[in-house]
Amino acid sequence: MLFGLLETGLVYFYWGNALMIVIGGLLIFLGIAKRMEPLLLVPIGFGIILVNLPLGGLMDYRYELRADRSGEIQEIITPSSSRFDQGAEILRLDGDVVSSPVHGRVKEYLVEPGGFVEAGEVLAVITTTMQTDQSLIPTEPEGLLSRIFAFGIMWHIIPPLIFLSLGALTDFGPMLANPRTMLLGAASQFGVYFAFFLSLFFGFSFQEAGSIGIIGGAEGPTTIYVTATLAPHIIGATAVACYSYMALVPIIIPPVARLLTTKKDRAIYMKPQLRPVSRREKVLFPLVSAVIVILLVPSSAPLIGCFMVGNLFRECGVVERLSKTAQTVFIDILTIFITLAIGGTMAAENFLNSATLLILVLGVVSFAAAAAAGVLFAKFMNLFLKEKINPLIGAAGVSAVPMAARVVQVMGQKENKQNYLLMHAMGPNVAGAIGAAIAGGVFIGILG
Repeated sequence: MLFGLLETGLVYFYWGNALMIVIGGLLIFLGIAKRMEPLLLVPIGFGIILVNLPLGGLMDYRYELRADRSGEIQEIITPSSSRFDQGAEILRLDGDVVSSPVHGRVKEYLVEPGGFVEAGEVLAVITTTMQTDQSLIPTEPEGLLSRIFAFGIMWHIIPPLIFLSLGALTDFGPMLANPRTMLLGAASQFGVYFAFFLSLFFGFSFQEAGSIGIIGGAEGPTTIYVTATLAPHIIGATAVACYSYMALVPIIIPPVARLLTTKKDRAIYMKPQLRPVSRREKVLFPLVSAVIVILLVPSSAPLIGCFMVGNLFRECGVVERLSKTAQTVFIDILTIFITLAIGGTMAAENFLNSATLLILVLGVVSFAAAAAAGVLFAKFMNLFLKEKINPLIGAAGVSAVPMAARVVQVMGQKENKQNYLLMHAMGPNVAGAIGAAIAGGVFIGILG
């Protein structure tokens, strides 16, 4: 009876697991009850719950602790199967303490006190849920979610493929009809770089700062792709921050936009009719954009390339099957994989620390700064335009397609019942998605 109890997860369950299960339940509640990005928050929340049930093994990695020199094992400090934090003392080798670079549990000791080991020999096998820099701390995925994460996300497969599907879902017509809106999408990338430098100020490394800053691009696949390349150990915090703030767009954008605009600004009327965009323009745009952007920022090729080929599927009119597949079944499958895996990164040991909380705060700052920059740049443009634009559409430059554009539409109609800003806001909205991918490529090219 006692042996059976010790084999359950109850003996390893602690307050951190309970808190993370509550957080996972909250995300599920927001997704189901409040309809806040349910396709994202429901699987992420459930992934959080699953990974915080000890011994489930869904996000487990195998790490082999090796001797850095020859010597005699004098003492086993950490008992087998007991939970320990990163940097914990594991055993004593010739008077020197051998510590673990990861948190977790000792699955098995391969040495005994009094035994002699050679340099490079495996001392213990450790089970961990920690994401690591494989060049420094090589681990091997052993669980279902850790394999999806390692081979789907860390190998940079799923995020670019999601971008392909997003391209198939995106209509660049509003942006092409009013090219000035591209400038608003570009201006919103200020939030990315503002958060980058602010993160450096708070002591994060350049790679971590780039991963935090990209949250302001409000594109989950971009955030995950950049973080997986630059700082995989914080991918849970950055991904959940990005997806959560995308769901909270109706809460974050309005106060920022109202703070920076007057009632008169918000009531500016824009004619709902846009210039008709020809099919030729729509077909040429992904081709020309891919060539120009990738030549200028080669590191953006996986994201921009997939984004534009997906858009070409949509617009060319002769591969309708590919377009429909990318827009429906394909993106649904990819979303299930990526959201469950991202939720799985949020084990209590990975998530409950001061650095994570700071990342969440900086993520909000990045998001808010992006919206603010778009609004302010729209007001700046109005100084030179005869036909004024409603500065609210600048807030849609944060991407989060199409939620941000919808929020702008609601705000505009509250101030002027005749206003129909949705299609105008879609211009900076889709431009912001391109801008985020370019910003991610810049960070990877410089910091990777």
